[in-house]
Amino acid sequence: MLNAILHFSLKQRLLVIAVAAFLCAYGARTALYLPIDVFPDLDRPRVVIMTEAMGMAPEEVETRVTFPIETAVNGANGVQAVRSTSSTGLSVIYVEFDFGVNVFTARQIVNERLATVLDRLPKAAKPQLAPISSIMGQILVVGMWNEDRSVDPIELRTQADWIVRQRLLSIPGVAQVFTMGGGRKQFQVQVDPESMRKYGIALEDIRAAVENSNENATGGYLDQRGPSEWLVRAVGRIQSIDDIKKISIAVRQGRPVSIGMVASVVEASQVKRGDSAAYIRNENGKFSGGPAVVFTISKQPGADTRAITDLIMKAIDEVKPSLSANTFIEPLYAQEHFIDRAVENVMEALRDGGVLVVIILFLFLMNFRTTFISLTAIPLSLLMTVLVFKWMGLSINTMTLGGLAVAIGELVDDAIVDVENIFRRLKENSQLPVSSLLENPTSSIENQKSKIKNRKSSLQVVYEASLEVRSSIVFSTIIVCLVFLPLFALSGMEGRLFSPLGVAYVVSILSSLVVSLTVTPILSYWLLPSSRAVAHEADGFILRFLKWVAAKVIRFSLQFPWLNLISVVVMVGVACAFVVRLDRDFLPPFNEGAIQLNVLLPPGTSLATTIQM
Repeated sequence: MLNAILHFSLKQRLLVIAVAAFLCAYGARTALYLPIDVFPDLDRPRVVIMTEAMGMAPEEVETRVTFPIETAVNGANGVQAVRSTSSTGLSVIYVEFDFGVNVFTARQIVNERLATVLDRLPKAAKPQLAPISSIMGQILVVGMWNEDRSVDPIELRTQADWIVRQRLLSIPGVAQVFTMGGGRKQFQVQVDPESMRKYGIALEDIRAAVENSNENATGGYLDQRGPSEWLVRAVGRIQSIDDIKKISIAVRQGRPVSIGMVASVVEASQVKRGDSAAYIRNENGKFSGGPAVVFTISKQPGADTRAITDLIMKAIDEVKPSLSANTFIEPLYAQEHFIDRAVENVMEALRDGGVLVVIILFLFLMNFRTTFISLTAIPLSLLMTVLVFKWMGLSINTMTLGGLAVAIGELVDDAIVDVENIFRRLKENSQLPVSSLLENPTSSIENQKSKIKNRKSSLQVVYEASLEVRSSIVFSTIIVCLVFLPLFALSGMEGRLFSPLGVAYVVSILSSLVVSLTVTPILSYWLLPSSRAVAHEADGFILRFLKWVAAKVIRFSLQFPWLNLISVVVMVGVACAFVVRLDRDFLPPFNEGAIQLNVLLPPGTSLATTIQM
């Protein structure tokens, strides 16, 4: 089959080069639109159950809410782990499923298990499933503040919740937007116990009156004797504080008792369980900011972080005119910056590796044409790998780029072997008629012509020279690829993380093999026969020096074999001693360009004290 591929490539040269050029163009275009992320898709299907239990202490939340739900979901089909957090009035349970389970199937399984435990939970506790999000989903943290300190924090939070947050949730790929800080607006009914005793009103009466009065009702429709009908509505939604004060609670001595008679109604912020602030350095080098509303934005699994970040920033620019004057919205943390730095670092490694390959090739081959032919394997292999990424649904990330960086020095190996052998055979073929004339100067003209006819055509020389090395090229490439096969046997998080590295390496190496069997012989036929270097017998000075050193080393090794073997064993032993002392980490340390400071305070520390610190 390899012979047929080589024969077809040399016979249909223009077709093969046209296909290679098309793959280069298509691969380059595809690379521009591939999603870019820090890591491959590491999302294990996970369902988050959030339950509010207002007024309950953490111990009660744990025993009455968290434990029953955990017991219900444990052992469900596909569940691998269950984790939970119980705090004041809130229970959060994380149910993790095995890789390969459809996340929507997982949510259905959890919903079925929740249905079996609802009757055992407190009446006010209603479990809800959190939106689907990514494990690397916290892509953006945005701060919103107003330089005018007279602006009410309630107004700032209201604009954040009802203008900014609603706009951000409409962006495709955004899973959830969490807000913290400011003041969440409430209408608070502050009862007066003395007035309640005077009118004989219980607290439950006030609560029921407020709850029942804040409703709209329908009365059907009126069908007139004409072309129109009229809808009947009873509008009872509360619009202002005065509406609440006028709500009737009961009738005493023939007179209605309203809420305004037994309580004061005020507009205030909800009791805070947390707060936030934001400060940024402006163009003058000074910090601006203060108490702020902070948005934490999470993405959906598989979404492109950089594309979503751009959409979010555009949406923020759109809503700025709708906010109060002097209101600022600025990103405080963007995962996009870390992705750009990580990708930039690997791209620099690829660039430096490519430059070194060019330099080394030229120094060893000492010929521009052979260097150019060998280097064509790098862009062709990389762009073909990009196309495979697209077909397999992979993204450009540190692992896939790392696999390409490891392979870049080997992408030219197959092409070098093929080019070097073709170059050598062309040189021998070009010298054949000259040497025949010199050895037999007195031979007849007919004899000389017969010897000249023995010289092969350049196309035949290229074909036969490629056939000579094709087996060694294929076997060496397969052996190198076999080294990375164990990566594909990894399971769990390790397999999801390192398999793309193996895919990038193996695909790029196999692509270079295809290039060496198709494009390299064609370029060699077009460029090398007319090269002046074909008639030049001497190697480059670096190659001659390395051959001289190699001859000395080989001769010394053969004279003292035991010394050579003992030295190798000693060095292997020293290396093993150092290996067992190396640190062991799942991932190398990453620099996101940010410092996180955590302050641990005694349990029960008030929010005001925490803010002050």
